[in-house]
Amino acid sequence: MNQPAAEPDASSGRNVVFRIEHVRKEYHVEDTVVYALRDASLDIFENECLVILGPSGSGKSTLLNIIGGIDTPSSGRVLFRDTDLSRYDRNALTMYRRVNIGFVFQFYNLIPNLTARENVEMAAEISKSAMDPNEALGLVNLELRKDHFPSQLSGGEQQRVAIARAVAKRPDILLCDEPTGALDVSSGKVVLQVLADVNRTTNATVVIITHNAIIGNMADRVVHMTDGRIRDIVVNHERATVHSLEW
Repeated sequence: MNQPAAEPDASSGRNVVFRIEHVRKEYHVEDTVVYALRDASLDIFENECLVILGPSGSGKSTLLNIIGGIDTPSSGRVLFRDTDLSRYDRNALTMYRRVNIGFVFQFYNLIPNLTARENVEMAAEISKSAMDPNEALGLVNLELRKDHFPSQLSGGEQQRVAIARAVAKRPDILLCDEPTGALDVSSGKVVLQVLADVNRTTNATVVIITHNAIIGNMADRVVHMTDGRIRDIVVNHERATVHSLEW
C-alpha cells in the first residue's frame, strides 16, 4: 500500500513528532548546482520504526542529517513538535541534538581507551534525565561486557555499545545511518533486534536509513527515495520479526 508523504497517521492515532515540509537542499560546486533533496515532505510519528531506503546519492543521508540538526535545508520547513528548526542558529541546533536526538552510525566511533560503560557515561553526562549507563548497557544485553574496551569487543558488540550510548540520553528520536553496514548477517540481526527492542521499550522513534530493502520489512513504514525525492511511502500492516529477515 502506498501512502502519500505528510499524511497524518490516522490508523494508529500517533502524534507527529517530526514534520518535513517541501524541503530542498542544494550545494553549489563552482558553476554547478547539485540537488541533494528536491521538495521532500514527510511526517514521522511518535514511537514508530521508519526505514528510509534508497541507493547511494538518493538523498537519504541528507534527509537524516537535516532531521538530526547536523545540516540545514536550503528551503522549506523542518518542524520538531511544532517548533521550526529551520529558524534555529548553530547553538540552538547543538542543544537540540544533545537533548532530543540519538545517533547511531555505520562505524561505531567509540573512544578506544574507555570501557563500554565509560563510553556510555560520556553521553549520559550531557543529559539532565539520562539513563544509568548500566541500565543502557542492559537494554543491549551487554551488562557482562561493560568493563571491556572496544578492542576486546566484536563489531556487533561495539555497535550495541554505540546504541546504548545513544539511548542513554533518552532521546525522542534515534537516527541510525546504515547501522548494519559494517557487520555480517548474524551480527547485523542482533543489532536490528536491539533497535526493535529499544523502539518497543523506550518509546523512542527509530529511523533507519539503509540500502538493504529486506530491513524495511521490520518497520512500520518504508520511505523509498530516488534522486533526492521521496518516491513513495509503504505501510507495513504487520512488522516482520528480525529473526525472519534473510539477506
